[in-house]
Amino acid sequence: MNKWLVAAAAALLLPLSAMANNFQQGKHYDVIAEQKTAKPEVKEYFSFYCGGCFAFEPTAQKLAQNLPEGVEFKKFHVDFIRAAAPEIQNALARAFVSAKTLGKGDEMVTAIFNQIHRSRVPFRSEADIRSLALINDMSAEEFDRAMRSFSVRGMVGQMAKEQEELSNRKVLTGVPMLIVNGKYRINNSSLNQRNLQEELQELVEYLLAKD
Repeated sequence: MNKWLVAAAAALLLPLSAMANNFQQGKHYDVIAEQKTAKPEVKEYFSFYCGGCFAFEPTAQKLAQNLPEGVEFKKFHVDFIRAAAPEIQNALARAFVSAKTLGKGDEMVTAIFNQIHRSRVPFRSEADIRSLALINDMSAEEFDRAMRSFSVRGMVGQMAKEQEELSNRKVLTGVPMLIVNGKYRINNSSLNQRNLQEELQELVEYLLAKD
């Protein structure tokens, strides 16, 4: 009886790496590239107009907060959901990147999602987006400067470039989508939705440690 109790206790203390042996290529994740990125990263492709992305956002933010040290979490907005004019979607992407440079990235993402999916108030102009930023305690001068900056426009251009490339390769077929180290695409539908946060964390850490 005592031996059984010891064995049971040991099983409960198994490290995540042992549990991760259950993750399978082709089911939980797919390999989409031969080489991984030079630096460890987790990248989320999402759209502000995607209801699933809105529901997934708290999970994404918590994942970003709990990544191993040295791993960067990146968010890339896509514009293939034709729920708003291209110029509005471009402005929203620039507003998110601008807010991130000002240390308000998560707050701006949440505010944009809430206006679209909770309040059901459409963005009709860049001025509407600017008003939302100022309501969320961003400096008008700093936000305006960031929105016009070469670096912010360059980042949004990179988002569009990657979207086109991954779409052409049939990798980016829907959002939200997570890619680890530029090599592994996570299949969200394979994860236990009742235990999504914990299982996703385990899978991401498993993929970060591969190779």
